[in-house]
Amino acid sequence: MARIADIIKYEGDNSTFIWKHPCEDFNALTQLIVHESQEAVFFMNGEALDVFRAGRYTLETQNIPKIGKYLNRTTGGETPFHCEVYFINQTVQMDLKWGTDSKVRYLEPEYGVPLDIGASGSLNLKVSDGLKLLIKLVGTMNGIAWGENGTNFTKSLQSAFRPMISTAVKSNLTAAIKEKAINILEVDEHLDELSAALKSRIEPGFAEYGLTVPNFYLTTVVLPEGDPNFKRIRELHTVSLQTRMAAAEAQVRTAQAIAQAQVTAAQREAELEKQTTQTEVAKREAERQIIAAQAEAEATRQAGFAQAQVMQAQGITKKDYVQAEVQKAYAEGIGNMGSGGGGGTGGSMMSDVIGLGVGLQAAQAMSSQLGGVFSGLTGNRPNSPEPGAKCPKCGADLPANARFCLHCGERITAPAGDTVLCPKCGESTPMGKFCIACGAPLISKCPNCGADLPAGAKFCLECGTKI
Repeated sequence: MARIADIIKYEGDNSTFIWKHPCEDFNALTQLIVHESQEAVFFMNGEALDVFRAGRYTLETQNIPKIGKYLNRTTGGETPFHCEVYFINQTVQMDLKWGTDSKVRYLEPEYGVPLDIGASGSLNLKVSDGLKLLIKLVGTMNGIAWGENGTNFTKSLQSAFRPMISTAVKSNLTAAIKEKAINILEVDEHLDELSAALKSRIEPGFAEYGLTVPNFYLTTVVLPEGDPNFKRIRELHTVSLQTRMAAAEAQVRTAQAIAQAQVTAAQREAELEKQTTQTEVAKREAERQIIAAQAEAEATRQAGFAQAQVMQAQGITKKDYVQAEVQKAYAEGIGNMGSGGGGGTGGSMMSDVIGLGVGLQAAQAMSSQLGGVFSGLTGNRPNSPEPGAKCPKCGADLPANARFCLHCGERITAPAGDTVLCPKCGESTPMGKFCIACGAPLISKCPNCGADLPAGAKFCLECGTKI
């Protein structure tokens, strides 16, 4: 009957780095099972013959050529030599605690006060070279773990590496604090920086034994709270902090005041710009109105000046204009006599006669001031000179109907007889552009050339067209 093969596999826990299988002698049909994240090292007579990765193996010459000459294939009995199998855990071991075995002397750089501080933390550890670790640390032991609680273990990595960790931390922690200019009271804010600095110092020591440190953590820096020097440093730090806070608050208030002043200045500038704009608009509007008024006044002045020149050219003076208005009023008074209606008594006719007599007496009394106004009504009004006449004083050319010389101011008289009938009121009036009785225009236009025609003209004075 065939013999059932022995099975060799890992039977330890996951916190163990290296575990030795308790069975030490195997026959030719022994089966070796290696799980993922594990390695198995086969020792025979104290010599490491081979390393097995994950899989199932039969311990025979096909798998281990070096043991072929020792295995008894014919009898199937026990082998005459000593064999051992070590299983190596390739997983990362997490949160492995460490700590310094004593205080670290730290000389505070700002005040020169010596302080004793401690440090502790944790690390993650992984086997990078199992054979190296096995040869250097395990030897003939049953296994190795971080702590000392493993079953039948006589060695722990924690006790093995504690001196190295403590030395590296003591030698480099205070130097890293000073190098990075970290205040001892604010050290907790810089644990990441200090952890990275310590990791770079500690890794080489683990690598020498086939281990790697994926992560190293400094979690606690123990400060000497009971030390009087430390209490004094804390008080001074508090005062310094308060001073910095007060200075910062003052800067904030100053910045706020400056910002508010800038906002106020901007608002004032905007308001002034708005007022300036409104003022400019009003100023421009006033200037426009002034210019318009000046233009209107100038136009009126120019129109009056042109009218004056026309009247002066026609020989009409201000006195003549007043006389014409008086004559017009007198004519209207004559026309209104008896307009009270036929139903009245003889008193109304009497009043009209009396009014006319009074008007005549008043006109007679004003005759000395009005000149020849009324004499013009009787045909005794002096006439203007003929066109082309000259001033008897300075010899200058006189325009038609001129009453005064435009050059020397000499009063001009001309023979009587140059009168026409007004087409509107029918009164006899000197030749000119307007009737002295009613003010109607006496000048018409030539149908051929458009030139002005005096009243009663039979031919155009410009083109000779018969009217």
